[in-house]
Amino acid sequence: MSADFVFGIHAVNALLERAPQDILELFIMKDREDKRMQPLIQQARQNGISVQFCNRRTLDDMVSGQHQGIVAKARLASSGNESDLATLLEQKDKPFLLVLDGVTDPHNLGAILRSADAAGVHAVISPKDRSAKLTSVVRKVACGAAEAVPFITVTNLARTLRELQDAGVWVVGAAGETDTTIYQADFKGPLALVMGAEGEGLRRLTRETCDSLVKIPMFGSVSSLNVSVAAGICLFEAVRQRS
Repeated sequence: MSADFVFGIHAVNALLERAPQDILELFIMKDREDKRMQPLIQQARQNGISVQFCNRRTLDDMVSGQHQGIVAKARLASSGNESDLATLLEQKDKPFLLVLDGVTDPHNLGAILRSADAAGVHAVISPKDRSAKLTSVVRKVACGAAEAVPFITVTNLARTLRELQDAGVWVVGAAGETDTTIYQADFKGPLALVMGAEGEGLRRLTRETCDSLVKIPMFGSVSSLNVSVAAGICLFEAVRQRS
């Protein structure tokens, strides 16, 4: 059975709340049975999950990152696919989607998922190849959002964007080479916001497939923003308009 390690109090708590059946075993650092840890231990035992107490070195060897004294061995997180996306489009009158065109940094993906969850995004879509996957680092950074927001990987992103357009979704790409700002764009209807890769931005075919392009106005000496920051700004402008 494929397994992954989910670590950190928020990430493990989200997994316990949303998918306790996916947790195979819970590891707690000795002397960490405090008021933050005790409810998690109790919830795990109520769900029949084995709880093991171990020293810090054991946890350090399991994961690379700040585990905060708790690590869950869990079934490997699975992504949705084109069929799941089609079902979602049938269920939502006004879908609100975020598309990532080759975001490869797991920390960026985790932060984006967290913003997407906060903004009420119905799904995050990413290509299968040359993109970050749902790893333990992503789930840690996402602080539970990886378990809450559907993450859909597709084989051909341009084809998926055209299918979204056929379903009545307006596809808007974030790019610097446009005069239209996010504050001038209309985000009120069925929407798919497309964010480009770190440093490279949108690929040519992706950019050409979009219905329109928008940019975040920049007034300082910095010419671009981190993709997770830019995604958050764009998403919450959409939230403002759609509220």
